[in-house]
Amino acid sequence: MKKTIALWAALTAVALLVTGCAAEEPEAAVAPAKTTAPAVEPSAGHKAPEAPGGATAAAYRRWGLKPFAAPPAPPATKPVTREPGGPVPVISEIPTSEKIVFITIDDGAEKDPEFVAMMKDLKVPVTMFLTDSAIRADYGYFAPLVAQGHGLANHTLTHPNLRTLPKDAQRREICGQQTKLAKRYGTAPRLFRPPYGNWNEATRAAAGECDVDAIVLWRESMQIKNMQYQRGDKKLHPGDIILAHFRGPSELKGRTMTEMTATMLRRIQEQGFTVARLEDYV
Repeated sequence: MKKTIALWAALTAVALLVTGCAAEEPEAAVAPAKTTAPAVEPSAGHKAPEAPGGATAAAYRRWGLKPFAAPPAPPATKPVTREPGGPVPVISEIPTSEKIVFITIDDGAEKDPEFVAMMKDLKVPVTMFLTDSAIRADYGYFAPLVAQGHGLANHTLTHPNLRTLPKDAQRREICGQQTKLAKRYGTAPRLFRPPYGNWNEATRAAAGECDVDAIVLWRESMQIKNMQYQRGDKKLHPGDIILAHFRGPSELKGRTMTEMTATMLRRIQEQGFTVARLEDYV
C-alpha cells in the first residue's frame, strides 16, 4: 500500500510540473515585454501605453476578451512625414505590410470612467481626436488617458463642416484647438481630423499654418456592433485607420462605450490583426 501511495505521489508531481499548475507566479512575471518603440513624442512628457501583448490575460478576461499579440517594432523611419514647408499629408491608412491597424476615437462627448479603467487594463493604444465643445464640461476626464500615453489629437473647437468656411475661419478652428489642448494637457497635437472627414485645400493650408503634421481620415468606422467598411471586400487591410467615437447608451442603443470598444477589439482580432500606435508611424 505504501509503495502504491508513493508511486501515485510521484506521478502527480510530474504532472504538475508538466502542466505548470504548481506555479503561482504573479501576473507581472509572465507578461510579455513592453514594446521597444519610443515612449512618446519628446514634447509630450508621457510614456506610451505598453503594446497590446503587454497586458495580462487576466486583465483581458475582466472585459470578456482574449489578449492581443504584441505589434511589431515601429519602423526606424516613419512612413508618413511632412516635408519641411511642404503640404500636410492626408491619410486614411499607413503604408505597411504588417497585420496592424490603428484605433482613433473622436469628439469626446461621452465620459465613461469605465473606459479609462478599460484602457489602463488592456494597454491598447488609441489616438483621441478631441473637440473643445464636446470636452470642455470635463477636461479632467481625458487627463488620465493622456497620462497613460494615448495620443492627443485635434478635432477643432466647435466641430463645423470646414468646407463651408473660409480659410481664416478654418484656421481659427484648428489653431484655436491646438492652443487649448496644449494648455490643458501640456502638449500640442501633431495630428488633425476634420469633422465629418470634410476638408479642402484651404483646410490643408490652415492645418499647415497650425503646425499639423498630418490630416488623418479613416478606412473603417465602428458602429454599435459592426464595422462599416469603405472597401467592397468589407475586410481590414494592413495599416488601416479605424474611426470610433466617445459615445454612450443614448447613441449606442443601450450599450456602453466599453461594450462597443470590446466588440471593436473582437472584430479586429477575428481578422487576425493587432493594434499599433499611430504616432509611431506618422
